[in-house]
Amino acid sequence: MSGKSGIGETRGTSPFVALGHSGSTEYGGLETFENPGVTRVQMTSDELAAICPVTRQPDLYVVTIDYAPRLLCLESKSLKLYLMQYRNEGVFCESLAVKIRDDVATALEVEPSAVHVTLVQKARGGITITATAATESP
Repeated sequence: MSGKSGIGETRGTSPFVALGHSGSTEYGGLETFENPGVTRVQMTSDELAAICPVTRQPDLYVVTIDYAPRLLCLESKSLKLYLMQYRNEGVFCESLAVKIRDDVATALEVEPSAVHVTLVQKARGGITITATAATESP
């Protein structure tokens, strides 16, 4: 028996820090795995929150990350834990979109231009903000 239970999975030992552990205590940064052959990945979460750096009020977001993977794909639980780290951070929507794009690009070992990040800030004060960090089609 080879010890493999499927593509990218190994029984008994996992290359992932967060995956397979309950809660958020096992966070090891954005984690990746070998691309099994997909050409496009889009990940969306409505669980992103940050703090307005001026008013200190919570800002709630829907984030969409879109990329065309080369060698690596982003592991979803590590992304969830990564996004959770912003819940107490004071940051503007526009800056956050760029930060997430750059961090995802670094994890995937691609140029930032290969990753598109769109944040839709839920209405506060009657205004909804959409910020996109992208330079070309992924």
